[in-house]
Amino acid sequence: MRYKRVVLKVSGEAMGRPGEGGLEKSRIEFVAREIIAAAEEGAELGLVVGGGNILRGASVEGAFSRVAADQMGMLGTIINGMALRDTINRLGGKAEIRAAVAIDGVVDKFRAEEACTMLGEGSAVVFAGGTGNPFFSTDTACALRCCEIEADVMLKATKVDGVYSDDPVTNPDAKRFESLTYRDVLEKNLGVMDLTAVELCRNKNIPILVFDFLKPGNIVKAVKGDTIGTVISEKISE
Repeated sequence: MRYKRVVLKVSGEAMGRPGEGGLEKSRIEFVAREIIAAAEEGAELGLVVGGGNILRGASVEGAFSRVAADQMGMLGTIINGMALRDTINRLGGKAEIRAAVAIDGVVDKFRAEEACTMLGEGSAVVFAGGTGNPFFSTDTACALRCCEIEADVMLKATKVDGVYSDDPVTNPDAKRFESLTYRDVLEKNLGVMDLTAVELCRNKNIPILVFDFLKPGNIVKAVKGDTIGTVISEKISE
């Protein structure tokens, strides 16, 4: 196994009904089974789930203050996190949830030391509630948790098989990159993720793997270091 301790970022949309939002049992079960399979290979998995299927803060800005909108989005990630935790446990895996902001009787507050202990004992740990602060994306929350638990890699799950020079859906000539440097992503503003997240990983030299999450078995391939997706790191891969 190339990467022992990982933090996986999954979008909220991956857990909802396509085009409708909400929660979709079959899609959550797909995510859970992929995580269980990777855990059975020996990977220690931290999980950050977005909240876009429940509510995306940016989509309601204007109706509410940006702070309130982002806080509602954080609550959406807790709903998704609880759904994922329960589904993993129901399907025979082992999972816990911790949030940036505790909700008494619902979810305990994230502490890095406790999370590392749970990971070492074989539990996947869902990191919910974003960073706990408005104006920061769940990509940044994922990068932050990577730094705090000293992860070997940040896994960015997407609907496409890597990072492209342009949108491959609208531009058939878009080029897919097998590897990029942090500098490439920051200077070219490729839009793969929040640039604050890229900078955090760069500062701690944590590689980022962007890959197609919808293809069964890809999380296992990712932790094993198989050639999938696009690797973002300090140097271009040979």
